[in-house]
Amino acid sequence: MLANPNIHPMEELKRHLRQILDVIPPHTEIYYLDYPVHSNGGDLLIMKGTEAFFRDNHINVRARYSVLDCPLSLKVPQNITIVLHGGGNFGDLYPAHQKLRERMIAQHPNHRIVILPQTMFYKSDIELKKTAQVFNRHKDVHFFVRDTRSYEIASKEFQQTNVYLSPDMAHQLWPLESKRQPNADILYFFRKDIEKTQNQVKYESASEANVVFKDWETLYNRVDRKIIRMITSRLKSGRGSNFARWLWYKYSDRMVHTAIKEFNKYKTIKTSRLHGHILACLLDQSNILLDNSYGKNSNYYNAWTQNNPVGRLEFGEKNTHNKSNGIIKGSGKVALSDGTAL
Repeated sequence: MLANPNIHPMEELKRHLRQILDVIPPHTEIYYLDYPVHSNGGDLLIMKGTEAFFRDNHINVRARYSVLDCPLSLKVPQNITIVLHGGGNFGDLYPAHQKLRERMIAQHPNHRIVILPQTMFYKSDIELKKTAQVFNRHKDVHFFVRDTRSYEIASKEFQQTNVYLSPDMAHQLWPLESKRQPNADILYFFRKDIEKTQNQVKYESASEANVVFKDWETLYNRVDRKIIRMITSRLKSGRGSNFARWLWYKYSDRMVHTAIKEFNKYKTIKTSRLHGHILACLLDQSNILLDNSYGKNSNYYNAWTQNNPVGRLEFGEKNTHNKSNGIIKGSGKVALSDGTAL
């Protein structure tokens, strides 16, 4: 979609995120809701990009809540903008997060509510209509979506909502400094959940013994999982939730570093994870993207990353593998929540 030959494609996507400042201007006071607390590195990259966007644009986060510790009746001061985490969980596949969004909209009819870039997917048209009823009762909802299909659905169904097309918040992390010295050819970074496809299964069944298959959850060890369970338990119970939130932000920095170190071992990443593709692009690393079960990956690629020469889409999807002249290779660092560089 974007194609300025004088700007690196990833820098162009990062700059495109500035449109969010039209609805969350610098120095706005916000509550940031539904930040992720789990081992899905894609959501962690979105969270780190979101927090970088807030810092870079002097947006003041007054409170943070995950789906685990957000009160059923959250009292929000009238001058606060409610900002909801982006990602790929808008719809009826991940009901806990969708219910939180709809509850916030229903409970706060006089607040500005901003939903950061999401992909929409509904199995049930009935559930989509139910969501539309909630959204259409509110006059100040701003919904950013990551692909043209989501934009078409949201624009049609959410008639009272301001809908915008936007790249993913992880692009705010560009450029990630890479100290890559690969010692292996290819990492197969494949999802293992409900969005898995038969194309992915073909790779897995035909693989040789030395082929490496990983997913976000396999990047982390038993100690990591134990710490995540402890933090999750504290947030759910409300005991020491401020400390648990602080610890999670620090620990999730470590988890992102772990993913980067793993990717740096390989010359090429072949992935069915959208954020496997995005992370490789942030590292200026060769990558091949497979689609997921409902077209999220191909729709995102066709909307935003098809002009990036380091990545391409496989399995017959549209592939505009353009290599623009004059592209400036990015360099530099990005700070995580502790201010240290990736």
